[in-house]
Amino acid sequence: MNHRLSKRISFAQAKSATIRILGVLAVIAALVPLPAADAAVEAYPNKPVRLIIPFAPGGITDIIGRVIAAKLSERLGTQVVVENRGGAGGIIGMEMAAKAKPDGYTLLFTTAAFATNPSLYKVPFDPVKSFVPVAKAGVGVNVLTVHPGVPINSVKELIALAKKQPGKLACSAAGAGSFGHLAIEYFKSMAGVDFKTVQFKGGGPAAIDTMGGHTQIHFSALVTTLPHIKSGKLKALGVSGAARSKVFPDLPTIAESGLPGYEASIWLGFLAPAGTPSTVVDRIHKELAALWASEETRKSLENQGIEVDPLGPAEFGKFIEAEIAKWAKVVKEGNIKAED
Repeated sequence: MNHRLSKRISFAQAKSATIRILGVLAVIAALVPLPAADAAVEAYPNKPVRLIIPFAPGGITDIIGRVIAAKLSERLGTQVVVENRGGAGGIIGMEMAAKAKPDGYTLLFTTAAFATNPSLYKVPFDPVKSFVPVAKAGVGVNVLTVHPGVPINSVKELIALAKKQPGKLACSAAGAGSFGHLAIEYFKSMAGVDFKTVQFKGGGPAAIDTMGGHTQIHFSALVTTLPHIKSGKLKALGVSGAARSKVFPDLPTIAESGLPGYEASIWLGFLAPAGTPSTVVDRIHKELAALWASEETRKSLENQGIEVDPLGPAEFGKFIEAEIAKWAKVVKEGNIKAED
């Protein structure tokens, strides 16, 4: 064999060996995961999670949010840190959450104001496109009450009285654009009645006004109104939820008591910035679902007037869209303007 032929054979053998080595390396690369985004998702969470509550400390959203954050910390194995960012009816905190990095380390815990705000204010984000739903947590109901001197005992009788005396009855509310205000305007629209709505700076002053007999009707959260009902200072006609409240099971719903189809619940739920990986969303939802199944968690929430009413990401997203449309119609028909 001459030198030139030997050189060709050696080159061919080297080329063949190289191809075999590259093939082996390709197989190894396919089997060994690279440090990409998927690996980071699998490791979630590896640092504290920030939970933005878009309201000031001490309110019902803050109280419930902190209860759930403490329990979620145990489930995730990392601290869930509550950060209150109140102001502008919750819009400041909501915008902060919308603009946060979508990595699962910033979550928003919000209430029905998330669905009503777009109709009352010019919000700096899209409530549907700027967020991904994670889970609905629960609902709190309002209760429709009247002064004990009003000669009625049911929603049906209230509607009849309002139709008999149009514009003469007056209802106290916790402020223009508040959920209680929207719920009573929704009631008036569905029932086809008209009565005055007197605005106060908070539910407390509004309740005091009705208990004093200056207004005849009051509509606010059941958990805060219940002591006044039990003392006889207010007469309860019905709760605003789809079902009776466990806090006051003998009290019928407004739908049962005379206005079929009526529902106005103060819901609470978790959202994340749009673009948050679905695997992370599913992980958070999974841990929250485990909490909802816990009797201890249910009791903790019920003690604050909130009943667990879970929905997963897809269902919660549809629910939010329906809520936005529902309250947009109420705001438009009632020509409601939020207070500055």
